[in-house]
Amino acid sequence: CRGPILFEYIHHKRRYFGFGKRAEAQRRQPTGRDVVFLLDGSDGTRTGFRAMQDFVQRVVERLSVDDSKDRVAVVQYSREPTVQFYLNTYGTKVQILDVVKGLRHKGGRPLNTGAALQYLRDNVFTASAGSRRLEGAPQVLILLSGGRSSDSVDAAASALKQLGVMTFAIGTRGSDSRELQKISHDDNSAVSVSDFTDLQLIQEQLQSSLEVLVTDVKPESPTELAHTTQRDIVFLLDGSDSTRNGFPAVRDFVEKVVEKLNVGERKDRVSVVQYSRDVEVQFYLNTYTTKEDILDSVRGLKPLNTGAALQYLRDNVFTASAGSRRLEGAPQVLILLSGGRSSDSVDAAASALKQLGVMTFAIGTRGSDSRELQKISHDDNSAVSVSDFTDLQLIQEQLQSSLEVLVTDVKPESPTELGTVLEYTRNGFPAVRDFVEKVVEKLNVGERKDRVSVVQYSRDVEVQFYLNTYTTKEDIWDSVRGLKHKGGRPLNTGAALQYVSDNVFTNPAGSRRLQGVPQILILLNGGRSFDNVDTPASVLKQQGIIVIGIGTRNSDSGELRRVSHDPNYTLSVSEFTELPSVQEQISSLMSTVLVRATPMTPTPTGRDVVFLLDGSDGTRTGFRAMQDFVQRVVERLSVDDSKDRVAVVQYSREPTVQFYLNTYGTKVQILDVVKGLRHKGGRPLNTGAALQYLRDNVFTASAGSRRLEGAPQVLILLSGGRSSDSVDAAASALKQLGVMTFAIGTRGSDSRELQKISHDDNSAVSVSDFTDLQLIQEQLQSSLEVLVTDVKPESPTELAHTTQRDIVFLLDGSDSTRNGFPAVRDFVEKVVEKLNVGERKDRVSVVQYSRDVEVQFYLNTYTTKEDILDSVRGLKHKGGRPLNTGAALQYVSDNVFTNPAGSRRLQGVPQ
Repeated sequence: CRGPILFEYIHHKRRYFGFGKRAEAQRRQPTGRDVVFLLDGSDGTRTGFRAMQDFVQRVVERLSVDDSKDRVAVVQYSREPTVQFYLNTYGTKVQILDVVKGLRHKGGRPLNTGAALQYLRDNVFTASAGSRRLEGAPQVLILLSGGRSSDSVDAAASALKQLGVMTFAIGTRGSDSRELQKISHDDNSAVSVSDFTDLQLIQEQLQSSLEVLVTDVKPESPTELAHTTQRDIVFLLDGSDSTRNGFPAVRDFVEKVVEKLNVGERKDRVSVVQYSRDVEVQFYLNTYTTKEDILDSVRGLKPLNTGAALQYLRDNVFTASAGSRRLEGAPQVLILLSGGRSSDSVDAAASALKQLGVMTFAIGTRGSDSRELQKISHDDNSAVSVSDFTDLQLIQEQLQSSLEVLVTDVKPESPTELGTVLEYTRNGFPAVRDFVEKVVEKLNVGERKDRVSVVQYSRDVEVQFYLNTYTTKEDIWDSVRGLKHKGGRPLNTGAALQYVSDNVFTNPAGSRRLQGVPQILILLNGGRSFDNVDTPASVLKQQGIIVIGIGTRNSDSGELRRVSHDPNYTLSVSEFTELPSVQEQISSLMSTVLVRATPMTPTPTGRDVVFLLDGSDGTRTGFRAMQDFVQRVVERLSVDDSKDRVAVVQYSREPTVQFYLNTYGTKVQILDVVKGLRHKGGRPLNTGAALQYLRDNVFTASAGSRRLEGAPQVLILLSGGRSSDSVDAAASALKQLGVMTFAIGTRGSDSRELQKISHDDNSAVSVSDFTDLQLIQEQLQSSLEVLVTDVKPESPTELAHTTQRDIVFLLDGSDSTRNGFPAVRDFVEKVVEKLNVGERKDRVSVVQYSRDVEVQFYLNTYTTKEDILDSVRGLKHKGGRPLNTGAALQYVSDNVFTNPAGSRRLQGVPQ
């Protein structure tokens, strides 16, 4: 521990705040420290950057790097951070000093210190980046900053402290001393110099502080069980231009609510988030632990797409890392103050929050959409409107009483009850296994007959095998007999049902739903779900999946009825050992399903049309012509009668969704938004990443796609240049999904690339420039009009033969392999030459990596040797540093050796 003594250094009338004296306490010899330097590289530090480099070099000189004790990382930042090297990049002092000496000033503005600190928390103080925090090595951050941050540092600084990072914040006369103290580990660890040339004056104080560091990082003590007085309350504030006048009233309202809360680490926690187009967290649930700190922050608030904001809360605020105690049973409360109608859809995000068990109070003004508020709110009584925000005081008491009821209303699942459920399920698991065996016994299993999948779940989901994994009864029995109880808590039935809908009853996983084969889900449930089951149950019913729900005395009968196809499909036993008593009923219900089922012959009522627009710097002059083209195509679609749906996405370096397929329901709305689009700008042009984004985020049920209902999926790409990344894998993934892509380019585009992307060769078109788009308008229109639902399901995968192999090449593409890369390419070619490539033979994938990973093509991208060799010969060296082999191996495991990427691992094919 460090002494609390402030050290003053006077030199030429300058005052320095010191780091404190050497500790008197008994010292333990640390095995090493992880030291990260965060350097202000903004425009304001250009002249002082050389002095910063010298300072870093002097500190490193005194560290014990060569004997594998200390590790060093350097990050520069201005608007965004840039990692110069990670903690595990270099292992010698000479290497580190060479790189530091050669650093170039980053430049840029504004100075976002908060974002940089958060980046370190998420990406540098991690095991994959070389941090040894979990092994007890002291984590040290040395910040050199020459100015005041443009963003808030509170949440990120707090997150680093919680992680046990000891931060030394060094500023100049342009810095904010209060900000430095917030960031630093303690008040004695914040120091100021006149300018960076004076850094040498505080060198010794820093060095002595580093030398006495002991491994005193205490693991977080286990959190106690939730008491009834705990609540996690998040305020989501509309900070858009339209609420500027009413913002002081909003601020006062939040203050008054907080005044009445019992704030504390183990009591009520509060977070405030503002949004307009983007989301900005003012502070997280675990940022402040006193009412005074919260009120101070609220009083300092200044004004800044509701659906996006709600989704952001779900993913980033109502999480354990952000301080949420949802899993401990603390009520989760969201108070939304919104002054207008959202420009994006709130449906999916609102539903996701409800599934998470968040109780939302939606408060609007006369400018809000009352129907939208009701969708967002926990129930109809939780949606309230006032004339404008100055009237918020009128509903203050009403809200307060609702919050107070919550404490007694929401009973967290008691660990004892959960233990009983899990203990009971564990004891009953052999009976469950026997039951599954007996059901399979009566099936006629085969590739073109009955197919079976088994999935286990608790907190998360584990697929034991998919519908296309086994094709014989014997193989299924063997797998079922070998099942081991999963364990875990809580029981998230809603999430499990959603997972089954998205990942098991799908074409790649062996489902033949689109071919009219009856889809049956038998749910064996031994307890009440911790999350909401309504939405996923509804999705399964919409997909035509017949759910048979079997529960025990610990299950919630109402929940089971809601999940099941209808009440007659709900069965109960006292405990799982009594499952044989309902065996005949199950067989009878399944027979009924088979008799009733008629093959689905989807008759599409419309098309899902997505426009992907090149918004990079090179298309600025042609963007108006693109907008006109989209408007003319939309004019001819049947949007108003709920047939066709439209989405628009712009991209350059990364994609930006303008609106999803389910955002707007009328042609007028769509045309208005298209007319008002602004050119995105930016470079490079990453078409591959944009296509992959569409595959994962736009052609999905939650984003309004009706692919699973048989609606044709259409993508119209307008691109003005060659892609900087590979399009092969993403284009192939879209084709597998059945998306019909029309690729339209200009003279700056790569015609071969357009053909790879397009549905077929006739669907790739080029014009001189975007003003000529009208020349191909009719051609495109006629192609759209003749679209039929010709999406052919993947033919059933055969059983693995001994000649089948899935082979992945993982190539080091870092800076150090540049000269040797042609030889690597030749090696891959020679290996492929000797393979027996084919859909049902050998499959090949190539992945390059350095700092990050780039898939050149997946296992299911190419089915001929010629295509693979063509792609290999065209490989370009990736470049970059450092070399993160661990991260690359993990990526390959998670993303390449998988069913959707073409791996046949679950069918026994050697990997």
